Amino acid sequence: MPFSRSSGILLHPTSFPSRFGIGDMGLEAYRFIDFLVDNNQQYWQILPLGPTGYGNSPYMCYSAMAGNPFLISPDRMRDEGLLTDEDLAHLPGFPIDTVDFDRVIATKVPLLKKAAENFKANATEMQELEFTGFCKTKAEWLEDYSLFMAIKDALGGTSWHTWEPELANRKPEALEEWRTKLTDEIFYHKYVQFEFFRQWTELKRYANLRNILIIGDIPIYVSHDSADVWSHPEIFCLEEETGLPALMAGVPPDYFSSTGQLWGNPVYNWEQLEATNFDWWVQRFEAIFDYVDVTRIDHFRGFESYWAVEQGEETAINGTWIDAPGAALFEVIKEKFENLPIIAEDLGVITPEVEALRDQFEFPGMKILQFAFGSDPGNPFLPFNYVRNCVVYTGTHDNDTTIGWFEQLQQYEKDSVLRYLGCVVPEGINWSLIRVALSSIADLAIIPAQDLLGLGNSARMNFPGKEEGNWGWRYRPGAFSWEIGEGLKSLTTAYGRAPSK
Repeated sequence: MPFSRSSGILLHPTSFPSRFGIGDMGLEAYRFIDFLVDNNQQYWQILPLGPTGYGNSPYMCYSAMAGNPFLISPDRMRDEGLLTDEDLAHLPGFPIDTVDFDRVIATKVPLLKKAAENFKANATEMQELEFTGFCKTKAEWLEDYSLFMAIKDALGGTSWHTWEPELANRKPEALEEWRTKLTDEIFYHKYVQFEFFRQWTELKRYANLRNILIIGDIPIYVSHDSADVWSHPEIFCLEEETGLPALMAGVPPDYFSSTGQLWGNPVYNWEQLEATNFDWWVQRFEAIFDYVDVTRIDHFRGFESYWAVEQGEETAINGTWIDAPGAALFEVIKEKFENLPIIAEDLGVITPEVEALRDQFEFPGMKILQFAFGSDPGNPFLPFNYVRNCVVYTGTHDNDTTIGWFEQLQQYEKDSVLRYLGCVVPEGINWSLIRVALSSIADLAIIPAQDLLGLGNSARMNFPGKEEGNWGWRYRPGAFSWEIGEGLKSLTTAYGRAPSK
């Protein structure tokens, strides 16, 4: 689906300022939407919103359908009468520039549990009807997810493949026994999802009423330790005896890593998926379009062919490419949704076959300016090589900030950047690349918030291949100043990306 000429900002909700140690769906989220509107932006891009597991990565979640409980705003629950001022009065200190995930979990889980107890005891008839309706509407994934999380909590967070065989293999008697034993815990996880989607729906409605569209993100793979793999083992390549991935996902050596990236997720049993007319994928797209307007598909090339590494390997070097039925999948998806509002993350080892799949469905691809200056004029990331139906970024969540990137370049690469730009504007290299992005012919330009704020390496969101210390960046209250907004608004208007009046 081609975009009209427009622009937006990439910012994950965890990065909002908040007295609870992590960004949430409270006042700062609404202020950010106002900032977008006031400065002629039309899109807000986020990372996946799922409940994060090991490493706190939004790309390794306990569910492909559920929402992250820690994005729920306690202030809004207090306003709804589910918590009191006293409940929120004795918060610990939190770092101001990053998320201390352990401290956030220790603080917010008791608040969520108290809100759930208050809801159960005091919900009005209308609230009970809303909750019942939500559970019924989301039952396809919510029943398995809430049971999965309740069992996981009861067993100390261990991975499902280590549970007793009857439970790991979902024997009906074992499932019923645990459902009966964990009734209250299952209710808690259902309530948390109800609250998440209630708050997110209100936030999205506010954005849409102000003509801001939200771009979501679908990771191609799901975490092995997830409700999805536990409840649908037949659609993944798993070892029958152990339940571990028989074939693990990843990518071969690339720009980010000389040994490739071994993600550890199980790859799909595409033959089984195709036999069901891709029902699970249809459900997944229905879920994402229920709470975003557009979605980016992470690792799009994996729908044409994917890198598979056998269990036991410690790096991604010894993998193999296997064909995937992407065209058949997207034909099915196309029948369900009009226009297919999808962005293809077509980065990495891209072949003519991958490009053909992308173009067959008119998905815009991605152009990253930080990749543009290390080779010759044929580099596809140089703006004069773009087609209009693409999305240009200065960098993504996997890149360094523009300032951090430029500071660490070899001198010959810096010279290449400066030669292309002609000069660096007084505001800095970040604004120079923002100007290049906005002035390009790409239909849509997305600017990471860190580049807009002029932040260095310490504000990087993710370092691929690094297991710890990612996903924590937060900005400080008031960081999106009037001056920054005016600079963005001026360039957006000058390069024809402002919304029509």
